[in-house]
Amino acid sequence: MSVSGKKILIAVSGGIAAYKIHFLIRDFVKKGAEVQVIMTPDSEHFVTKLSLSTLSKKPVYSDFYGDNGSWNSHVELALWADVMIVAPCTANTLSKMVHGGCDNLLIATYMSAKCPVFIAPAMDLDMYAHPSTKNNLKLAESFGHIIIPAENGELASGLIGQGRMAEPATILSTVEEFFTENDHTKSFEGKTVLITAGPTYEAIDPVRFIGNHSSGKMGFSLAEEASRRGARVILISGPSAQTISDPNVELHKVTSAKEMLAKVFEFYDRIDIGIASAAVADYAPKEVAKEKIKKNDENLTIELVKNPDILKTMGEKKTHQFLVGFALETQNEEQNAKGKLEKKNLDMIVLNSLRDEGAGFKNDTNKIKIFTKTEKKEFDLKSKGEVARDILNFVESQLLK
Repeated sequence: MSVSGKKILIAVSGGIAAYKIHFLIRDFVKKGAEVQVIMTPDSEHFVTKLSLSTLSKKPVYSDFYGDNGSWNSHVELALWADVMIVAPCTANTLSKMVHGGCDNLLIATYMSAKCPVFIAPAMDLDMYAHPSTKNNLKLAESFGHIIIPAENGELASGLIGQGRMAEPATILSTVEEFFTENDHTKSFEGKTVLITAGPTYEAIDPVRFIGNHSSGKMGFSLAEEASRRGARVILISGPSAQTISDPNVELHKVTSAKEMLAKVFEFYDRIDIGIASAAVADYAPKEVAKEKIKKNDENLTIELVKNPDILKTMGEKKTHQFLVGFALETQNEEQNAKGKLEKKNLDMIVLNSLRDEGAGFKNDTNKIKIFTKTEKKEFDLKSKGEVARDILNFVESQLLK
C-alpha cells in the first residue's frame, strides 16, 4: 500500500540522529505523502526549522506560540495526522510519552493523537539497554504503539552497539507495511454504525444504584475506529468518563437499561451495523425509593426485576443489520459465547474472559476471541484501539462474503 495521500506527522526530539530526518521527509514527499514536522526545542541544536520546512513544504513548529502570538494547536496537529512518527525518540522523550510529562508541543500533540504512533528510539547503547528504557518501550507497546527497534552500529559516543536510530528507508517501509495491513480508509463510507458502550446504572434511590465496572473504553475505541473508516457513528453510552471529539460520532448519553433500549430503537431501522459492547445491568430494583433510604435495620432487602434484553431485542428485530455482540465470561467461556450467538440471533460475537490478565473492565488492553456460526479467531493481548481495529477488520471480512 502506497503512502500517497497519507498525512504523516513527524515528531523530532533532541538527538544527533535528527540529521537523518531530512532523508525521511524527502522520501515520504517523493512517495506523495503530506508531511508535517514538529520538534522539541532541544532538537533545534541538531537540525534547523528552515531545512525541515523546505523539505516538507510546510511550516515547522517547536513551540505552542508563533512569533506573532498565534497558537500552534497541538489538538489540530494530532487530529490531522493519519500516523505520527517520533524519530529520533530520545530516552527523555520516551519517558515523557509513557509517563505523561507534558512540557512541550511534541508531547502535548502526542497525548492528543488518535492515530497510530510509531517510535524510532535513538540513544547510546547503555541507555538503550537500561532497564528503565526497556520498561518504557514495553509500556509504549502496551499503549498500542509500534516500536521500530534501534539498529546496531557505530554511535555518536564512539561506542559500537545497539542504539542507532533505524535508517529512514526502514522507517518508511515499516509505515508502508502498516498501511498495507491496516488501511481501511473509507471502507465504511456510506454506512451507519450504532455502538453501545459503558455500563448502565439502575437506581435504588436518588443517590444509590446497581451498576458494574465497565469504563466504556472498548465502545469508544470502536466508535473512533468506525469513524476513521468513513462511517456515520451513533454512540450510545451509559455513564462513562470517556470523551470523544470526532464530529462524525454522534454521542447520546443514557443512564439505565430502559433508556438505552429506547435510544437504540430510535435509530435501529436506519443502521447497517450494530455493535453492542455495553455492559447492561441484567436486573434493576422493582421499586425506586423517592427519598434516600436511611440506615435503620441490620439488613436491607431489595427486590430486583429483570431488565429488558437489549441485544436479544435487536436480534429479534433484525432485518438487514449486521449484528455484533459481546460476551464477558468467567467460566465455560466459549460454550456460553456460542450459546449467546445462537440465542440472540447475532452475526458474530466477541468473547473476553476475566481470567485473562489485562482483559476486561477498566483496562487499556483487551484479549479477545471472535466467533461466528462457522468460524473462530483468537487474538493476542492488545490495546483497545488495536482490538477495535481487529473487530472491525473481521466485520469487514464478513460483509465481503
